[in-house]
Amino acid sequence: MSQTPSRENPGPKRERTFWYTMARAVTHLLTHTVYPTRWHIPQGLSIQGPAIVVSNHKHWLDPLLIGVKIKNQELRFLGKKELVKTKAGEKLLTRLHMIVVDRHNSDLKAMRDCVNTVRQGHILGIFPEGTRCRETTMEHLETGCALIALRCKATVYPVLIDRPCRLFRRVNVYFGQPLALDDLYEASPNGETAEEMNRRIREGVLSLGPLPH
Repeated sequence: MSQTPSRENPGPKRERTFWYTMARAVTHLLTHTVYPTRWHIPQGLSIQGPAIVVSNHKHWLDPLLIGVKIKNQELRFLGKKELVKTKAGEKLLTRLHMIVVDRHNSDLKAMRDCVNTVRQGHILGIFPEGTRCRETTMEHLETGCALIALRCKATVYPVLIDRPCRLFRRVNVYFGQPLALDDLYEASPNGETAEEMNRRIREGVLSLGPLPH
C-alpha cells in the first residue's frame, strides 16, 4: 500500500454511536435467524480507516452486512437520495452515516463529502454499480468510486455478496485483501486511469468467491 499522509492517520478508534450500535444489534439478530449469513474474512484482515470498501449490491441490507464485521469503526456509506423519502427516514439514515448522492446529476457535494470522510480517517462504503443489481454482478460500474479513490489515494478493500437476502436462504459475504493500486495513484488522474481503476475493482470483487447460478 502507498504511504501517504492520509493513511498515517489511524482514524477514529472504538466508535460507538447509539443508532449505529442498535443497527448492529438488529443486523446480528437478523443474520442469525431469518437471513442466515456467513462471512468469509481472511485471517488477520483488519479494516482500518482511512479506507474505502467497495462491493457489489444485492439488497438494502448490504451496508449492514458489511459494517457489522468492521469492529472498531462505523462504516460511512454512499446511498441514493431516493432512499430519503421522509424527514424521519432522512434523520435515521444520517445517523447511520449515509452520505446522500443524486445519481442522476453531477453531485459535487456528495463527492466532496466522500473525499473528506476518507481524509478524516473514516471507512467509506461504496457500491460502484450505483444501484442494486440482483441478476448481474459488477457488469457496469459508475466512475464516482474510482475518482474518489484517486483523489484520496485510499486503501481499497473489495467485498463480494453472493446473492440477495431472502428468508431462510444463506448469504455469503467475502472480504478481500486491499487492491494493488499504487501505480494508478502515481499516474495522472484522468479517464483512462479511472477506467483501469474500475477494471481492478471489478476483478478484485469477482475474484473473492463463487456466485450462484
